[in-house]
Amino acid sequence: MQSCWLSEQHRSPSCILFFSGWGMDPAPFRVIPPAGYDLLMLFDYREMDRDRIGDLIPAGYSHLHLLAWSMGVWAAAFLLEPLRDRFASAVAVNGTTRPIDDRYGIAARAYEEMISGFSAGTLETFYRSMFTDPREAAKFFRNRPRRSVDAMGHELAVLRSAYLEHGPAADIFTRKLVGSRDRIFPARGQIRAWGRNNCAVLPLPHFPFYALPQWGDYLSNG
Repeated sequence: MQSCWLSEQHRSPSCILFFSGWGMDPAPFRVIPPAGYDLLMLFDYREMDRDRIGDLIPAGYSHLHLLAWSMGVWAAAFLLEPLRDRFASAVAVNGTTRPIDDRYGIAARAYEEMISGFSAGTLETFYRSMFTDPREAAKFFRNRPRRSVDAMGHELAVLRSAYLEHGPAADIFTRKLVGSRDRIFPARGQIRAWGRNNCAVLPLPHFPFYALPQWGDYLSNG
């Protein structure tokens, strides 16, 4: 995994550890003001070392929050389950602990077809599917990730292999947010995964961060 501070370290007593989704880097998120939080982003899941994840958790904060999005929901739950008590809150957004699953995540066949046919065009289609508002999509494409197509295709395959090896992760989350307009992780599958009474459904697309741009709005203990 790679990490990047999206705001200056130790400028705030509260820090968000942000597990982003597949195919991301800091570029789409730098345009979102941190607004009172230090924010450490983790991305690129081609290498996930559970034994060393503790070294990436920021120290010296009064309040440490976990925010996981999309495939980052499974990655965070898999890696951080032994360290869950270190977080004041842990929020899952538009993802599940069973991310490649016909009932609870992305349909297995659809995921496999994306790997087998992956190309620059596939990536473009995926990115557009993350949005329902053309203005938000345009903003994303102005700030799109700068990683290579080959690297993103490799990451897609590695995530599938890791999930098949380790299986569903534990539910470490104190809050679950489901985007009713999500066209990547279907909302009905997310609701089924968490339980209807255990999640909040909001009118958001898969990439919610331009529609709901205040980081604190995602946290259960803001």
